[in-house]
Amino acid sequence: MEGKLNFLNPIKMENQFCLECLQRRINADFSDKLCFSYGVPDSPLPFASTAVVQMSNSTLEASPQFILVYLPIAEDNCLRKYIDDYCPEDHEGKASGKSVETSAPVANRDQAEDDCQVVSDQTSSLDSLNSGRRVFKTWFGCGSLTCKYSGRFSCSRTITTLAPMAHVGILSYRIFEELASNYLSGLVEDHVLSSLCLLIEGKASGQDGVNLLSLIGLPSFGENTFPGCLRHPNIAPILGMLKTLDAINLVLPKASYTLENIIHYNPNALKSEWHIKFLIYQLLSALAHVHGLGVAHGDISPQHVMLTDSCWSWLRIIDKSPWISNLSSRVKENSLSPSSGMHCWVEGCPSQGLYADLKLSQSIDWHSAFTRWWKRELSNFEYLLILNRLAGRRWGDHTFHTVMPWVIDFSVKPDVKDDTGWRDLSKSKWRLAKGDEQLDFTYSTSEIPHHVSDECLSELAVCSYKARRLPLNVLRMAVRSVYEPNEYPSSMQRLYQWTPDECIPEFYCNAQIFYSIHSGMANLAVPAWAGSPEEFIKLHRDALESDRVSSEIHHWIDITFGYKMSGEAAIAAKNVMLPASEPTVPKSIGRRQLFTQPHPVRQGLAGNMCNTTADSTVHQFQTNPIEYPESFLAETTHLQELEDAATFCEHARHLSPLYCCHLEDLAEDCFSGELPDSSEIKISTRPDHGDSYGVRSTIDLHYLLENIEVDDDSLVGYQELLIWKQKSVSSKIFSYDIAKDIFSIGCILAELHLRKPLFDLTSLAMYFKNGVLPSLMQQLPPHTKILVEACLQIDWRRRPSAKCLLESPYFPTTVRSAYLFLAPLQLLARDESRLRYAANFAKQGAFKAMGPFAAEMCAPYCLPLMVTPVSDTEADWAYILLKELLKCLKPKAVKTLILPAIQKILQATGYSHLKVSLLQDSFVREIWNCIGKQAYLETIHPSVISNLCVAPQKSSASAAAVLLIGSSEELGIPVTIHQTILPLIHCFGKGLCSDGIDVLIRIGSLLGENFVIQQILPLLRNVVHSCIDASYVNKPEPMQSWSSLALIDCLMTLDGLVTFLPREAVVKELIEDGSCLHVMVLMLPNLDLAVLQVAATSLISICERIGPDFTALYVLPKLKELFDELAFSQVTTMSSASLERSFKVTKPDTEESDQIESRMDLALLLYPSFASLLGIEKLRQCCATWLLLEQFLLRCHNWKWGYTGESSRSGQDNINARRPVVSKSSVSEYTPAKRLLNGVGWSIPQSQGSRSARNLMPHKRENNLNQNPVQSHVTSSTFGKYEPWHWFPSPAASWDGPDFLSRTGGLKDELPWKIRASIIQSVRAHHGTIRSIAVCQDECTVLTAGVGPGFKGTVQKWELSRIDCTSGYYGHEEVVNDICVLSSHERVASCDGTVHVWNSQTGKPLSIFAESSANSVHVGSPSTSASKMTTDQLNMMNLNPISSGILSSTFDGSLYTCMHQLGFFDRLVVGTGNGSLRFIDVHQGQKLHLWRSDPSESSFPSLISSICSCGSEKMQADGAAVSPSWIGAGLSSGVCRLLDVRSGNVIVSWKAHDGYVTKLAAPEEHLLVSSSLDRTLRVWDLRRNLPPQPIVFRGHSDSISGFSIWGQDVISIAKNKIGLSSLSRSADEGGQHHVTPQYLFLADRGARNMSVLSSLCILPFSRLFLVGTEDGHLKICC
Repeated sequence: MEGKLNFLNPIKMENQFCLECLQRRINADFSDKLCFSYGVPDSPLPFASTAVVQMSNSTLEASPQFILVYLPIAEDNCLRKYIDDYCPEDHEGKASGKSVETSAPVANRDQAEDDCQVVSDQTSSLDSLNSGRRVFKTWFGCGSLTCKYSGRFSCSRTITTLAPMAHVGILSYRIFEELASNYLSGLVEDHVLSSLCLLIEGKASGQDGVNLLSLIGLPSFGENTFPGCLRHPNIAPILGMLKTLDAINLVLPKASYTLENIIHYNPNALKSEWHIKFLIYQLLSALAHVHGLGVAHGDISPQHVMLTDSCWSWLRIIDKSPWISNLSSRVKENSLSPSSGMHCWVEGCPSQGLYADLKLSQSIDWHSAFTRWWKRELSNFEYLLILNRLAGRRWGDHTFHTVMPWVIDFSVKPDVKDDTGWRDLSKSKWRLAKGDEQLDFTYSTSEIPHHVSDECLSELAVCSYKARRLPLNVLRMAVRSVYEPNEYPSSMQRLYQWTPDECIPEFYCNAQIFYSIHSGMANLAVPAWAGSPEEFIKLHRDALESDRVSSEIHHWIDITFGYKMSGEAAIAAKNVMLPASEPTVPKSIGRRQLFTQPHPVRQGLAGNMCNTTADSTVHQFQTNPIEYPESFLAETTHLQELEDAATFCEHARHLSPLYCCHLEDLAEDCFSGELPDSSEIKISTRPDHGDSYGVRSTIDLHYLLENIEVDDDSLVGYQELLIWKQKSVSSKIFSYDIAKDIFSIGCILAELHLRKPLFDLTSLAMYFKNGVLPSLMQQLPPHTKILVEACLQIDWRRRPSAKCLLESPYFPTTVRSAYLFLAPLQLLARDESRLRYAANFAKQGAFKAMGPFAAEMCAPYCLPLMVTPVSDTEADWAYILLKELLKCLKPKAVKTLILPAIQKILQATGYSHLKVSLLQDSFVREIWNCIGKQAYLETIHPSVISNLCVAPQKSSASAAAVLLIGSSEELGIPVTIHQTILPLIHCFGKGLCSDGIDVLIRIGSLLGENFVIQQILPLLRNVVHSCIDASYVNKPEPMQSWSSLALIDCLMTLDGLVTFLPREAVVKELIEDGSCLHVMVLMLPNLDLAVLQVAATSLISICERIGPDFTALYVLPKLKELFDELAFSQVTTMSSASLERSFKVTKPDTEESDQIESRMDLALLLYPSFASLLGIEKLRQCCATWLLLEQFLLRCHNWKWGYTGESSRSGQDNINARRPVVSKSSVSEYTPAKRLLNGVGWSIPQSQGSRSARNLMPHKRENNLNQNPVQSHVTSSTFGKYEPWHWFPSPAASWDGPDFLSRTGGLKDELPWKIRASIIQSVRAHHGTIRSIAVCQDECTVLTAGVGPGFKGTVQKWELSRIDCTSGYYGHEEVVNDICVLSSHERVASCDGTVHVWNSQTGKPLSIFAESSANSVHVGSPSTSASKMTTDQLNMMNLNPISSGILSSTFDGSLYTCMHQLGFFDRLVVGTGNGSLRFIDVHQGQKLHLWRSDPSESSFPSLISSICSCGSEKMQADGAAVSPSWIGAGLSSGVCRLLDVRSGNVIVSWKAHDGYVTKLAAPEEHLLVSSSLDRTLRVWDLRRNLPPQPIVFRGHSDSISGFSIWGQDVISIAKNKIGLSSLSRSADEGGQHHVTPQYLFLADRGARNMSVLSSLCILPFSRLFLVGTEDGHLKICC
């Protein structure tokens, strides 16, 4: 008979441990060195043979977990014989100290079998294979060529093939530790992947790589697999088979999830239909391998499909195999019947009698359990245990423990005749503890409305309940790190009052929980009315089973497991749970809602008279829900109860899913024909060696790329699938057991789409009896339905094989290509080998061959390998892989997948060769070309800056500096100022390295002296003044150090910038204005000495730069007061130890002797230097106290002026030695700048080449030093009129410098946008109204759409750097009302009733889209539509107060009114005049579907006035793309609609405004902002009830014609005013939200702008906004 790897209930309940005994057994077997996490029961009771364990020498949070399976040994067990043959030593030998080192990994032992003795003639008969048994060296197991469990090979060969890496030996902790170490280090299968890497590289690779490819279907999947020594990548790895005296222990790695977890807790983790197909393809690939061995799995279900962190599937096989124990009908019958006295199999276990009275079986059939409970044949306790099991809750797992209700408050002894002390089961324990008022407040004020923020039973509560029995290390981790026994509740009543959580079942069944094992913690006290814990357990259990609780328990079930978990019922019950923040991230635990209808009340006591009637009625309903025995029901008095129970059973069928068709369990007439016997299912046992071997010469890199290539990823035709289904009937399926596996695959595929099981026992029986599939089949997609029907055919011989399914057209070529690429990546190999494989394969063209979609599907599996490369070689591979992905992926995928990975790499601390590679200009340019500069600035640019501060690493800081310097010109001055200069200045004092200061200096030199003077110097002055102001305030030491270090950074930056400025500019900007910054700093009496030293040396450098004449004229008089102070003051010391410590961390290292020791040492720094510069006589003339100073210098520092005109050599050496190293020389000689000047880095645009080259060579300025200083000062350069960005103002006017007294925060918090409402530039752009403004991603180019000559529409393209119109588009006949810059390269769409797509560089049209009049409500061409407008439409036009409104031009229903681009897609959503939405594929150049309006809303359709969508520009934490889930449309009637993107159905439609909706925007997925002619701005929170209630912003006195959003700030326009409002600002005392309207003012003259504003657009990274006016002006504002 064909082998079967699984069967129903392989381990009997009486062969399982209770959880405490299981833990004790593990501790004993592994000498207390293995940490027991929790048991994994197969039933609702706490009995298990499987445990989750982890290494005890690691922290519990970080240590990986493993699955340990205890299998009882049977005499005739094939697995036992197999293990005995490998390690025949007796356990007595182990006990007596004999060596047991005879075990070895199976794969190593079988390698010899694979490499030798293969039959030379592979087409020989089975007789030749059997003759002499020459094929294999040794036979293990049952000693025969084939076995009753394996139809083709011996058990030994089959087990070895399915668990080739398993280490077989005697159980010990050392062996387990080795297994875990090999698994974690990736050594288990590293040789296989290395072999494949060599094959890809064209080197000698050995056989392992080729054999692996044959396993995963290259060249094709085989029907007859020859046993090998490699694990199939989709079969769960067995790490070890460890033998004890009475059991076999299997060791498996624990996967993060199971497919059952995904289905129950977050089915959205399978993000699309493609991901479902990919998962099914993996399972079929594993089954094709297993079936090729002649065995079947036998019990494929979601709980047996393990999923890794990346959702790669492992099918569990060996631990569910027939070699565990022999299956007989007697065992099967016993396992299906209720157990008579369930107990632990360990003799003397304290739990022997705890569960003896329970009537539960190991298998869970909810229908029968509910019926028995409803008839009072099953207790409340038992029924709740079953519900817990269905919800996924587990005994012993503290994070998701089995939950029970509290039914009494323990104040009095429970009495059913007295209401005192009973808990209200209609309310959750959370609600009872918190109170309705607090929950209502939480719900109304939370950003995400919810009542309950935590699980109904938290880990903290469970561990507190069980504190007396848990180890102290568990309590320290889960409850509190410091163990304090007195903090735990001491009694049951106190425990009940303390916790807002529900109860645990131990308080109803196990008195041991009351007894403490800790000497410092007393036993948990029982109430006074219970004499002992045992008596309390009995009384407490009686209360749970009382009639009072039985009549109310359905309310608690509704709250905990039922319909009150969601929807309106949850809101009414105050039971709304805080939803998961990331719905597409898999979870292993979560809240599963079992029921969507109210749970029936338990049958009353009076109903016991008709229990038999109820039983028969419910049973009839289950087996035939259509035929009601109405005549019988009419005679009963419990008709309503029976109907409720029967209806409830029907609706909850999904709780008893079936995935296997056990025909022997169904009625005999359910199957046409007799059950298959052994004669029907025999198959050929001749191995087909050619399927796996002998193909070495045909597989190479070229062959791999051919097989991975994707020709077309279009949808498979329905007809093609039908043809395949007809042909699949002829495919060979060798046995009934294998056919059952195919049936299970069909059930799982259907459930993944339906999100509920396809079959239960009733529907399965009906299917096999009548041949009618469940009605749920109609909900499947057509293509999926065909495949499912093929797998579910009643005649098992007609079902397709796994190979046939894999080759079906249902699976697109992208699935096969992605699988061939990813399967080797999932081997248990080192990260280095996996990265090498992926990079080399990608470099050879794998991603290019499979296409962008398949590459996008592969990217999430590759990216985790690239984030933390260890060696430089790995970094090179990661860089190659990253660049290959950039080449192949579409911009949407790059934004959502690649950019988050790059952010993680750049934000990592320490040295990283990969980080340095990513900071190269060539790589950044690739990013710009792919996704644009805006996405780069938003995501990558802040990470680049972060490499220059907060403990930067030298190599990455150097690369980041070169990148920032080189990119500054191309980004433009506004962006450079706000995104580079200001963030770096804001890092002053916060660990900014010298590279960061050099960036500021070199950008200044690159962009010219005017840039330095007008942009950087005002900002630095603000920093100095802020630091000076901070010095007068008493601040904590960290703030004091921060301001001092910031001042040092600022002075060093000034020192470097002076080098590139002419001396007359230095005098004017830093000295002449009467507020010499350096002198101001030196005059402060309470600054740190390090600051004074830097200020002094910097001042000396400036004076040397401007020469002795300017120094004597401007600087020396300012120093007179300082010299006088130094001359008359006493020598005082000032401790700056704390500053010096931080100074040494962030600044260049200096010798201890170089630091000045007191304020008086300033005299040594300043006086000799000025004497050398000016001459001693001129210095003495200006300094009245020169004699005192020179006496001090001579006495303390042995300095005196030599009469030869020079200072003494020793004195000069002393001065030089004491100068700090933070001088201009250290900055000017910095490496990144030299790299830039030598041509390594970014090129200089030719338009600015001469200016930039001049600024980068400051030594040429020395030629001017001999000019007359006064003349030179008069002829100082003036600001160039035609300088690029000449109009851009310095942000210093709105930024006062860092606030040293505030708390530090993120970059966005530190650099807010302070809108000044100032017009800084204005230009006449159009003859008439500017209808729309669009900004390109680089924020250097702007497009304006408006009225041109002859009232035709024109579009102008403007370069903001010079305010020049560079090109335009003049193909419109009507006025342009909307414009959109497309994500496609250089494409623009503009709308004048038709949509024109044109090239922004050439102005040539590419395509024009127009709506046919047949799709409109009003028939007519645009030229004649005005004469055909109805009276209602004319009236509506007259109501529009804005002359520039859309309704002022002629239109009809066929004209387009507005546009919106759907995020990353080259698709437009266009509104029409009749309220419909048209989708346009710009890339394909064709119109797509049309969503028509509802004509019943009004007598004539309203036009679409604005469109927006949610999620189109967002990404999730896991890097998954967020496609828009809804589209919002605003109408001229004031109505807003939300439409589902997938179906086009209206989600909600409501009257949002009393007038024309002028603009819609969706700043967040749950927020919608709208403006209207009714003068209001409204914010709608879509997470609350629909239609939503708005937050109304009032304040405008005129109609709002538009708005734009930046972060949480909103700028709106109404007539000639702008309005400022914030989405995050709370309401005022009256509960009102206000808009602050204000006029725009001219920056130079201060005059008001009186022009009517018609359009608005924000430049977020430049901190500017643009407005268009009705008189055709484009105004740039800040």
